Amino acid sequence: MESLCSFLLFSLNIAVLCMGEDQFVYSGFTGTKLILDGAATVTPDGLLELTNETANMKGHAINPIPFHFRKILNSVVQSFSVAFVFGIVSLHPDLSAHGMAFLVAPSKNFSTALPSQYLGLFNPQNNGKIKNHIFAIELDTNLNKEFHDINNNHVGIDVNGLQSVQSHDAGYYDKDGMFQNLTLASREIMQVWIDYDMQYTRINVTMAPIKMRKPTRPLITTTYNLSQVLTDPAYIGFSAATSPINSRHYVLGWSFGLNSPAPAIDTSKLPKLPRLGPNPRSKILEII
Repeated sequence: MESLCSFLLFSLNIAVLCMGEDQFVYSGFTGTKLILDGAATVTPDGLLELTNETANMKGHAINPIPFHFRKILNSVVQSFSVAFVFGIVSLHPDLSAHGMAFLVAPSKNFSTALPSQYLGLFNPQNNGKIKNHIFAIELDTNLNKEFHDINNNHVGIDVNGLQSVQSHDAGYYDKDGMFQNLTLASREIMQVWIDYDMQYTRINVTMAPIKMRKPTRPLITTTYNLSQVLTDPAYIGFSAATSPINSRHYVLGWSFGLNSPAPAIDTSKLPKLPRLGPNPRSKILEII
């Protein structure tokens, strides 16, 4: 694919590489032109901060140009791949709310979506509606029984609503096939890969600690025909939300490929997570 732009911001130790109409990679976000709303901002050192210490807040970061996921009108959704590096910093040792998600949606406007358990994606009136045309991968750090969450530390595949098509404890399978747990709100940097195969309508979600290569075995594998879900064109981006418990949700790097693997993120160029001191142990026992 012909390169459209390639430049390095050496003074900030942050690399931004634009690779073409159907492919991009951001290693840090300084100088990017993402559409930001709510609490979302790009920090001076290049972190994409989706939420801050404000309670009951949502934040979005959307790629400004939508992608054509179909080659022609009414054809099938093409294969695509996503990779991103994230970190969740909770201000309480044992609690985090509510999580973040990668999204594909028909619009960049989420003004009617609610924070808290709705992750800035939906509201009580439209959650679960086919007309939403939203595909999302949630990193959920709160147990919500109304959505049949499996626990307060899981990854889920969401289609048009927050009751996941399939979910799994956050973590990865090592080279011996053993599951290793990861804590999403651990202040540790992790990477997620999302792959959609148009031939088999298969969705794979994989995650690992930042210093580890992509595991061979995905965390979640399921089949779902996204041709029945996605509009064309569609926007891609991130959403995050807080509740009375505050968490900072960060994206450090992001790449995307349509009909190609997502380009590798140069982890040596990524900005650093802020080091925030822990608050005293919370006395809050449960969030309704």
